[in-house]
Amino acid sequence: MSCSQLVLDQVDPIDNPGVVPSAHLNQIVGGDSFNSTMDPADDPAQLSTCTTCTFPDDLSNYWTPVMFFRARNVRYKRVTQMGALPDEEARGGGMTIYYTAPDNDTNNVVAFKKGFRMRTGNPEAQTGEEASANQSIDYTCLDEEGTPSSNRSETFPDHMCPGGILTTIYFPPCWDGENLDSPDHYSHVSWPTEGDSTDGAPCPATHPVKIPQVILETRWDTRPYNLEEMWPEDSSQPFLWSFGDDVGSGPLGDYMFGWKGDALQKAFDSESCSDQICGLDTQTITEANECRKDSLSFVDSGVWSEHLPGMPVDATLGR
Repeated sequence: MSCSQLVLDQVDPIDNPGVVPSAHLNQIVGGDSFNSTMDPADDPAQLSTCTTCTFPDDLSNYWTPVMFFRARNVRYKRVTQMGALPDEEARGGGMTIYYTAPDNDTNNVVAFKKGFRMRTGNPEAQTGEEASANQSIDYTCLDEEGTPSSNRSETFPDHMCPGGILTTIYFPPCWDGENLDSPDHYSHVSWPTEGDSTDGAPCPATHPVKIPQVILETRWDTRPYNLEEMWPEDSSQPFLWSFGDDVGSGPLGDYMFGWKGDALQKAFDSESCSDQICGLDTQTITEANECRKDSLSFVDSGVWSEHLPGMPVDATLGR
């Protein structure tokens, strides 16, 4: 499904509940009940009046850090997004979101429960090897429109991408079957013991329950920065995440479940999902675009800045 942008804000109810502004800038999509605290006892499916996603039964929230460009003169600017496929008109770009069945076994997938939430990614990861250990992110350097994409990597591409950069963030597909959350927001879920879940790798005995694998895709419009005079003189790549990571190994993804009733379980139990709709109701992207929130702490002036929002001057994890 396509999800347009609900809001850009320095708010993170999982990592920094109640803190405004939080440590870094996030892009948020989904239900409009999103707020700085998001009490686990509250149900977004009941509190939200609309969603930015094309499945109106999905009032969940999804958020990730925002990408920035650092110019040769050490000034920063937010990288805007291209529309979330298949709906190019998604407001603010937003995300494309997938719910997939581990090893394509839809019959044994258990949908998330009310109050479920999780994170993925490691903000302290400094190498692609560390990132791949938890299978949480990859990058695709997009070619010109109409040509195949190439140059997939686990860190920021080291060269200019003619069609922008696609980031794909993956959540673990295995659950302990008991806890809706954990103190670190990771431990109640897990990756398969060996290999990739899409290849049939089994869940570990500690986390035996197969849950839908949630995948977030964002198309970042890096094309305006494909100018040699803007890139660092040493030709190092100039992009970084809003929390300061200029390697690209550590982006986070956050998920808070908010589907109505048993709609998600019914979708996975559906006999035929060949159309990728799986019996779910849909709304147009125009309707989804009407759902939005005002930012609590962030005003995007669209101009160059000496530092990232909420961060000291030139604060990066990678340098």
